Amino acid sequence: MQSDLIKKGVERAPNRSLLYALGYTDEEIRRPLIGVVSSYNEIIPGHMNLDKIADAVKAGVSAAGGTPIMFPAIAVCDGIAMGHIGMKYSLVTRDLIADSTEAMAIAHQFDGLVMIPNCDKNVPGLLMAAARLNIPTIFVSGGPMLAGHLKNGKRSCLSHMFEAVGAYYAGTLDEDGVRDYEENACPSCGSCSGMYTANSMNCLTEAIGMALPGNGTIPAPYSARIRLAKHAGMQIMELVKKNIRPRDIMTPAAFHNAETVDMALGCSTNTMLHLPAIAHEAGVEINLDTANSISAGTPNLCHLAPAGDTFMEDLDQAGGVYAVMKELTKKDLLDLSVQTVTGKTMKENLEGVKNLNPEIIRPIETPYSSSGGIAVLRGNLAQDGCVVKQSAVAQEMMVHEGPARVFDSEEDAISAIYARQINPGDVVVIRYEGPKGGPGMREMLNPTSAIVGMGLGSSVALITDGRFSGATRGASIGHVSPEAAAGGTIALVQDGDLIAIDIPNCKIELRVSDEELAERRANWVCPEPKVKTGYLARYAKLVSSADKGAILQ
Repeated sequence: MQSDLIKKGVERAPNRSLLYALGYTDEEIRRPLIGVVSSYNEIIPGHMNLDKIADAVKAGVSAAGGTPIMFPAIAVCDGIAMGHIGMKYSLVTRDLIADSTEAMAIAHQFDGLVMIPNCDKNVPGLLMAAARLNIPTIFVSGGPMLAGHLKNGKRSCLSHMFEAVGAYYAGTLDEDGVRDYEENACPSCGSCSGMYTANSMNCLTEAIGMALPGNGTIPAPYSARIRLAKHAGMQIMELVKKNIRPRDIMTPAAFHNAETVDMALGCSTNTMLHLPAIAHEAGVEINLDTANSISAGTPNLCHLAPAGDTFMEDLDQAGGVYAVMKELTKKDLLDLSVQTVTGKTMKENLEGVKNLNPEIIRPIETPYSSSGGIAVLRGNLAQDGCVVKQSAVAQEMMVHEGPARVFDSEEDAISAIYARQINPGDVVVIRYEGPKGGPGMREMLNPTSAIVGMGLGSSVALITDGRFSGATRGASIGHVSPEAAAGGTIALVQDGDLIAIDIPNCKIELRVSDEELAERRANWVCPEPKVKTGYLARYAKLVSSADKGAILQ
């Protein structure tokens, strides 16, 4: 056992003395030591129940003959961090989580790991750590929140809450209406109830083979979530016994499966940052170009919020992620030979799985669209690509041309939107919010929600070198690469310039001549860094561009 390095032989007597200090018996010390990586905290609704999940995992590990030992991982609530400097600290925690988990796992020589994440950067951060460490590992998340119910009976969620603020500023919703959303949109523990980033990543953890079936969809308050956690604790012992490791599972074929399921589900655009970063840690290289080729051949089967009016609990009742994957097998879109944490192949896992609700999971013969939920656009405004959740774009905005309204920060843009200074047809450009320029690549949920809430969602586009929450909908195009702080063309855009967006043909163009752009570039001066000290300053010096997954180099 790997843990023998800290517990066998006379020379390890000092190490063992500290295990005795923890109260462990000889019997417990002789067993495999399983690290239980708990992301429990008291500031994130999606993490407030993880103490119960961790207890269940520990019970499962003990029942199967292991010794569970818990240690923590941090997490940030993107919703609470939204709209202020706190959002600069969201994406950057992905690397802190991976690095600190690596440090704890190697320092203490665990034989296996059970990762317990739930929210946006916490899931990919722990997946990155799993791939890097390559110790037998299984994931079990805290599960999604239940949908809310307003006083009029309408179901609701966090994206509706943000859009309600825009409606208030548009004069179409009063303070009592905002209060209704405020008190009822988020009714339980769990990751917010739509196909936002946290739920996208938890679903893809199933698709890539690193979690048991149901991990992405069983609601957080359900007792089935506790049972799942116990089974995950038991299953890690099988993985240790058989020496099945993350890189045996996270293969090129598994990442292709994950991207295919991503397109079918209509996941958050943040998956286009996280999957390349996780793959990089596993020694697999994927890039944005693969996304369009996979999307072109993958029908979009689900329209969960914010794209539609269904929620994670509905997907769970319809059969969950495996039911979506089963539909994809009808056209041989998945590699079913891949290994998974069940100890079986994906083909074996999918035996007997059925789509229980074709209204929630469209049959592959009658999809919402013939192509997937995400598109990567290229052109002179984004030579290295940019990303849009096309499944959440109004049909009339799939092709759009309009004048640029340029802002050098999210705050400036949101002020203009709330002041009703944005007109139908405009293309709002928010720059210097990329990985380096932010630094930290903030999510732009406030401005996109304001645009939708003020009734401009079918007439105004937003383009940024920052990124979007999974709760964003509309013609919201992010991850523009190269970013403004790196001298990308987005830094050269001026008010009134025409920008042409063609999502079906994956194109985005700034209608300015090459000669004019060359003159502007010659006169461009990069602004002073917004943050010059601390972790963010170090991050800005090391981070890659968004098209490479914003990995640290």
